[in-house]
Amino acid sequence: MPTITSANLANAIVKLVAADALPALVGNLVMGNLVNRDYEPILAHAGDTVNVPIPPVLVANNIAEGGTVTPQNPNLGNAQIVLNTHAESTFQIPDVTKALAFPELLKAYMQPAVVAIAERVESDLLNLYSQFTANTAVGAASTAVTEATIDAAETALFAAKVPASAPKYLVVDSNTYSQIRQIPRFSEYYSAGEAGLRALVEGNVGKMKDFFIFRSQFVPTTGVATPNTHNLAFSKDAMGLVVRRLPQPLPGTGAVAEYAEMGNFGIRVVMSYQPNTLSQQFTVDVLYGCGVLRNNFGVQVNS
Repeated sequence: MPTITSANLANAIVKLVAADALPALVGNLVMGNLVNRDYEPILAHAGDTVNVPIPPVLVANNIAEGGTVTPQNPNLGNAQIVLNTHAESTFQIPDVTKALAFPELLKAYMQPAVVAIAERVESDLLNLYSQFTANTAVGAASTAVTEATIDAAETALFAAKVPASAPKYLVVDSNTYSQIRQIPRFSEYYSAGEAGLRALVEGNVGKMKDFFIFRSQFVPTTGVATPNTHNLAFSKDAMGLVVRRLPQPLPGTGAVAEYAEMGNFGIRVVMSYQPNTLSQQFTVDVLYGCGVLRNNFGVQVNS
């Protein structure tokens, strides 16, 4: 039986905190759960560039009786995403033993840190809207979204040859989501059946015009006199979120780190002692970058 020491006890504490942190983080993501996530447990540093491969486009050739195949020389596409964001959220616990004895107390400390990182990821992904220029934006600034607007967004993605089997998403702000819920044909039982009843009673739009519709508090708005809310319609391969491991702290520095990884997402939790406050300090951090993979797989939906 291994001997209990302060070192392995510290590691156990960090592992426990890390195990609670990542599920909460992923649960608070909207955009982060919809885009193409690229994660590898290899060490990286801020500023590193990751090459994300994009499948090439091939054509089908007709082969005549007794003929030969037509070789193609496709070029594998490549999107370069820079790991330019090292997001962290730090908090201190005066009595870590008490917090570990009461899981709800530990969650009270952990939840704000996790939410802060999730919000940063959401904001960075949604602010990619301006890079979707291949398709003409639909809707208009300070104008309520209509059925025709949503239909135009889906038509644009279809014309861009987004695979029919690929789920399509529409992420909007709270006001736009409210406007969608009030489109008569989709918010009443007599016209939309069970889906209309859910929208009317539960407030969930669900799916409309082949879009899974989500709302986010971080959809950007620009302009003052005529505010323009930049909602986004896209498929998974329109954007990429690249996450890499951060290095372990230097040995002997008094800091202990543990990694938590789940569903192509990973974070680091660092615990250290702060003598000035006589407390344990926890830092939850993540190194990531995001960028557009397929420009034609996204379209701005203004409102």
